[in-house]
Amino acid sequence: MERFIDGIRIESMGKGEPVLFVHADFLDGGMWKQTMRSLSPEYAVACFDKRGYGVSEPAPGPICRRRELEAVVLALGAGPVHLVGCSNGGQSSLDLTLESPELVRSLTLVNSSPSGFLPEGAPPAEILEMMAAAARGDSAAASELQIRIWFDGPERRPEELDRSRLEARAEAARMNRIFVERCTFAIAVPADPLDPPAIGRLAEVRAPTLVVSGGLDYAENRRASRLLAEGIHGARRAVMDDCAHVPPLEAPEAFVSILREFLGGIGVRS
Repeated sequence: MERFIDGIRIESMGKGEPVLFVHADFLDGGMWKQTMRSLSPEYAVACFDKRGYGVSEPAPGPICRRRELEAVVLALGAGPVHLVGCSNGGQSSLDLTLESPELVRSLTLVNSSPSGFLPEGAPPAEILEMMAAAARGDSAAASELQIRIWFDGPERRPEELDRSRLEARAEAARMNRIFVERCTFAIAVPADPLDPPAIGRLAEVRAPTLVVSGGLDYAENRRASRLLAEGIHGARRAVMDDCAHVPPLEAPEAFVSILREFLGGIGVRS
């Protein structure tokens, strides 16, 4: 079922405990399509396109993504949800968990970093190329560079991918072009950051937590995942060795297996 809440597209299916998926900031809610289909016989699953992504309304200006996420959780009206966030989707999920723990049943963070995390060393070289392409209005080049950074990762080239991953890469490129052409990153700058940020508050998290890390992701992203797993009491950590930044899109069956085991171990809410 598809519906719109204040310009935000929400897609939902299935019955059972509610699970809400929050997409990475270079894709849209479509990255969860196969994951949702696999879990819908057991759970009431939902995803959404953030403003400026997919078919949601364009971003009007600075946005507080955890407030946007909170609005979606409340619109679902299903009580506390299992939050599953990838990349910056995980960051806003963690921020919301700290600010409004009553809304969150469990937390799954996929290649995410906590707010306040400061990467060390130089950024990937492609990021500077991508920014230059965007500045000169070459959205095709900017989009392809983003896919190289976040889908391929630092250790792989597209010609090394198998057929299923090439298909996933093409789908990632389709989603990515939408927000690149809308200039969402330039318009929807972060607003109202969590204060103090999550980096110093990980011990406050009480929700059962799973941290998933891609073995082919950038070293700083892997370091952030380790910090999350070590800092959140009782957190479980899973490493998907053959994936980069978006395992749910690259290897959905393997990701679903990990997530299903985690959710199944939490138990049904009384």
